[in-house]
Amino acid sequence: MPSTEITWLAIGFLGQSVFFMRWVVQWLASERSAESRVPIGFWYMSLIGGLITLTYALYRKDPVFIAGQSVGTLVYLRNLMLIHKSASGRSPRNETSHAPPGG
Repeated sequence: MPSTEITWLAIGFLGQSVFFMRWVVQWLASERSAESRVPIGFWYMSLIGGLITLTYALYRKDPVFIAGQSVGTLVYLRNLMLIHKSASGRSPRNETSHAPPGG
């Protein structure tokens, strides 16, 4: 396998790893607070993992993967914008942890 392919596979696996680890971050935050929480780190990891994975999908020219990651990236960016907008009037503790809607 050429080294370029190995590099791109590593990029793809890195993106998927970051994307997966966001669930671990969310789970640990929920366990710590004994209620469902979606910490801001979840959204940053979603964005970073999604962008890395999107880069890999673009390299592979996979339209299904590209479409899914593109839409996801917009959602993650929008959530971060909303969090930062609402965090301007909150205390530092509340800026890092957000309950999901209805929670």
